Amino acid sequence: QVTLIESGGGLVQPGGSLRLSCAASGRFFSSAYVGWFRQAPGEEREFVAAINWDGTDTFYDDSVKGRFTATRNNAQNTAYLQMNSLKPEDTAVYYCAAKFSSGTIYSRGSYSSWGQGTQVTVSS
Repeated sequence: QVTLIESGGGLVQPGGSLRLSCAASGRFFSSAYVGWFRQAPGEEREFVAAINWDGTDTFYDDSVKGRFTATRNNAQNTAYLQMNSLKPEDTAVYYCAAKFSSGTIYSRGSYSSWGQGTQVTVSS
């Protein structure tokens, strides 16, 4: 298990950029997939992106492909989500999560550790 803390959210205009950080404490972060999910008011929490344990493979929902980039620095126990060309429909609370199981990266149930979330608001 790891403890995750997100940061970097805020208010940004459409077309702007933000970089979210996910800082982990715990010995096994470097062996976990890291997923990013988001939840808008009244909506289900949905998959956004994921990165494998060593950062060599990334996965994205079609809605963010080409605009968002997931990276990680295992030496610093931190994962990142760079978000460019932001749209109002990207407004949500964003969560990072760690997956140690063999379950699918797209399912919330595959992740055993979650951060507290950070608010991203895209508005003019």
